[in-house]
Amino acid sequence: MIKHYSDHAANERTFLAWVRTAIAVMAFGFLIERFDLFLRFATPNLAKSPIDPHREWLANAAGMAFLLLGLGMIATSAWRYFRTSKEIDVEKEVRGPGARFDLAMAGLLVLLGLSLLLYLSHAVVLAR
Repeated sequence: MIKHYSDHAANERTFLAWVRTAIAVMAFGFLIERFDLFLRFATPNLAKSPIDPHREWLANAAGMAFLLLGLGMIATSAWRYFRTSKEIDVEKEVRGPGARFDLAMAGLLVLLGLSLLLYLSHAVVLAR
């Protein structure tokens, strides 16, 4: 039996949860980047008009931001997984990483979400 098995298993579950979340964030970024195609098929009057370059740029930037955030989440979670794995086997007490980084990541997701809300509200107004 592996020493501290339950701690290592919890560390691995946490890592996999972060990876699943990062994949969902990246998939959402891809969806955002291609959302203009959905709007063109959903509203007939938009299909006849040319694509506004400003809106297309905003959707591409937001999509890329989510993709980069997802990649950053995977890299950070891998780093934390390996660091925590080493710390589990150390006999002395080790201080936890704290929640600052997690709160910063959540804040960044909120800001990106608010920017998408503004983008979609603008797109809905233009569609009418």
